[in-house]
Amino acid sequence: MSATSSRRTIRNPQIGDAVTFLTTAQESGGAYEWVEVCLQPGGGTPLHYHTTFEEEFEALDGRLSLDCDGKTLLLAPGQKAIAPLGSKHRFYNQENAEIVFRVKVLPARSFEKFLRMQYGLARDGRTGANGMPKSMLELAVVIRMGESYLIGPPVWVQKGMFGLLYRIARWRGVERRLLSLYCSEAEEKEGGGERYAEIS
Repeated sequence: MSATSSRRTIRNPQIGDAVTFLTTAQESGGAYEWVEVCLQPGGGTPLHYHTTFEEEFEALDGRLSLDCDGKTLLLAPGQKAIAPLGSKHRFYNQENAEIVFRVKVLPARSFEKFLRMQYGLARDGRTGANGMPKSMLELAVVIRMGESYLIGPPVWVQKGMFGLLYRIARWRGVERRLLSLYCSEAEEKEGGGERYAEIS
């Protein structure tokens, strides 16, 4: 990603959320990714965990709900909390209005690519009612970038199933196509370019 890119904010028209990149992986030398999130009422993530990075949350406007390893936190503006590596966590908005909070991902990994792909696919009508890509091959690429695992199925099952789909996605050019469409410098600077073409 270009550090000089002017396209810092991406929006998901399906759920109404917005993410602004405050510090990108390139700008931090890969040390961290820092984003600001506008989350609509009822919005949030399912319970999940990461094996390669931790997340630091800070509420800015409104109260952010955070479940982490069996504890529920309600962060008021200015309050912070950490979801450590491997912790089972989720964040969500129980308020009646939009809330704003910041998340720092340490280290950065491919978090920016994950968000840009996810939001880009939503803009192009390629995600379902649950917000996830409709195509299993696109889903495999997004999951690979996000490095997130759901609670329930053993991690080796999730890695095995989506690992196989990811290899197929790479072979069929799905990953290359998504990176070109949603993560290239041209996409960043123009705020969108070539529309999605069916690839799977």
